[in-house]
Amino acid sequence: MGTPVDPVPAAVQAALAGAADSPGYPLTAGSPALRAAITDWVTRNCGISDGFGVLPTIGSKELVAGLPTLLGLGAGDVVVIPSVCYPTYDVGARLAGAEVVRSDDPAAEVDPERVRLVWLNSPGNPSGRVLPPAKIAETIGWARAAGAVVASDECYLSLGWEPSAPPVSALGVAGADGVLAVHSLSKRSNLAGYRAGFVAGDPELVGELLEVRKHSGLIVPAPVQAAMVAALGDEAHVEAQRALYAARRDALAGALAGAGFRVDDSEAGLFLWVTDGTPCWESVERLATLGILAVPGEFYGPAGATHVRVALTASDDRVAAAVARLRARI
Repeated sequence: MGTPVDPVPAAVQAALAGAADSPGYPLTAGSPALRAAITDWVTRNCGISDGFGVLPTIGSKELVAGLPTLLGLGAGDVVVIPSVCYPTYDVGARLAGAEVVRSDDPAAEVDPERVRLVWLNSPGNPSGRVLPPAKIAETIGWARAAGAVVASDECYLSLGWEPSAPPVSALGVAGADGVLAVHSLSKRSNLAGYRAGFVAGDPELVGELLEVRKHSGLIVPAPVQAAMVAALGDEAHVEAQRALYAARRDALAGALAGAGFRVDDSEAGLFLWVTDGTPCWESVERLATLGILAVPGEFYGPAGATHVRVALTASDDRVAAAVARLRARI
């Protein structure tokens, strides 16, 4: 369904174990080594060299769910989210008592008067859509004019598949002013079980988040911080994992196409966004009869009503079994 199944890199496991004797409270801001590791990673991968702050998070989901509240949003405020997106964007706004508006083109479609937070997601979940830099820049410019914060969910940045549509960070496109880029090690390093993520961007906003998180107890455990340092400093395991996902993607995409599904978007990320032209629940049932579990697109918004999300995170033998079952029904 989407959770990583491949082993945690050995060096990361060793770093976690090596930091097990951590009797004191960890720093909410992250250890000096972790802050340096995050800063170096952002500099190498996000197209920005200075003028940004960093802060570790307990995975990315808690930040996504809590960001509207941490920013002080409430009744009367508007949070803009993509038409098809991770459900926690919606949930986080509702937890804060804010109003949700779905739009893929807020600069053209949304009244900016009450907008306080705009979510971008590229590469997208569930669709794998990669936003062009011009669209990212346009949305950030519109949000800045409205006095709104832009939260750019970039958790799949390392998993681009199409050379013609490489994922880019909002930080590199438009700078850090009013922008928070959200990242996770769950996908690139198989650390979903560690709950390891971070946010980078506008230093003032990052500082505000830090102050609130200190008092809320939102602190990454010290052994996990040590594991993050190891993971962020090594790209070899990321490339090896990319190769595994690329092979699974090619096999599943071909088999799904042969079985009558069309793959839409899916330029990046860990999922294939597919449709056979029928309502998503019919597609889910069709795949279920083959012993293949997919997620109905309606979970991600009304615009997903005719799509399903197929994950690349099954093991090689499970992917091979799914491919064989699809081909047997052609």
